[in-house]
Amino acid sequence: MREYIKKTESFPVRDFYQKYGEALQLELVSGQRGLGKVIREKSVNRPALALTGYLKHFAYKRLQLLGAGEMGYLKHFSEATQLARLKDIVSKNIPCLIVSRNLLPTKAMIQVAEEARVPLFRTPLKSKDFSAQATIFLEKHFAPRTSTHGTLLDIKGIGTLIRGKSGVGKSESALALIERGHSLVADDLVYIRLLGERELMGFGSELSRGYMECRGIGIINIGELFGVRSIRLQKRVDFIVTFIDWKPGMPEERTGLEMNYHSFLGVNVPHVEIPVRPGRDMARLVEAAAMVQALKLMGHNSAREFNERLIQHMSKP
Repeated sequence: MREYIKKTESFPVRDFYQKYGEALQLELVSGQRGLGKVIREKSVNRPALALTGYLKHFAYKRLQLLGAGEMGYLKHFSEATQLARLKDIVSKNIPCLIVSRNLLPTKAMIQVAEEARVPLFRTPLKSKDFSAQATIFLEKHFAPRTSTHGTLLDIKGIGTLIRGKSGVGKSESALALIERGHSLVADDLVYIRLLGERELMGFGSELSRGYMECRGIGIINIGELFGVRSIRLQKRVDFIVTFIDWKPGMPEERTGLEMNYHSFLGVNVPHVEIPVRPGRDMARLVEAAAMVQALKLMGHNSAREFNERLIQHMSKP
């Protein structure tokens, strides 16, 4: 089955301001009519060279942040020179201008922003603090995303995704695990975001967060039944367990020496298949498998250690 990957190509400045303006302490100074402009790269640019007039490699698709250095340099020029330099910069269709440290924008900046319809903000944050926070927000927004059917749990720190066909017992096993003190991240539809090109972060929709469908019972509120500690907003996907129907004679893993993987967004995640048949405590098996994976992450592989002991024992005279 082909994986559907969603990628965000742009982020309207209006949405960025509404979503992260409070966290970044942004104040709109001028250029309100340009809030429809879009951010097209997940980085923050310091337009120092652009202020000197060199625009050949200008990163115009990014947020443009002016700190104490840029502002001090700009104020050395006459208002006419400032207007000329700033008009060259905004002519590249930049998304917005942001001034850090609560520095007052010059009259030329306010004039150019209003005339060119480029949003001009200021923030009390230092340049490095603003850049760090804004980059995290942008990285999150521009990250490739996909979704899969299953239930994502936090089992002793291991983000465990339980998959399988409808009615195989995913939610029932998840419910038993939650009762044992583990936490629910998402049920039924799990969204997965790729962060930093190496980490998969799983989460559920805001609408269904904290709710679970259990066949024969219906929709249940996990937070009300088991407390707020039973719910997590998001969790890294560390391990995948797939429930499959047991059939006589089917091959089953007996040693655990070989590790299989399942790929999401180009990242391979350790994956095991557990056959479902009457009498098996699936929740306990998932819990044990997650703990085995935790040991492997710490450098302890029980199957390999036992195999080495067995080889040593067989080699004795």
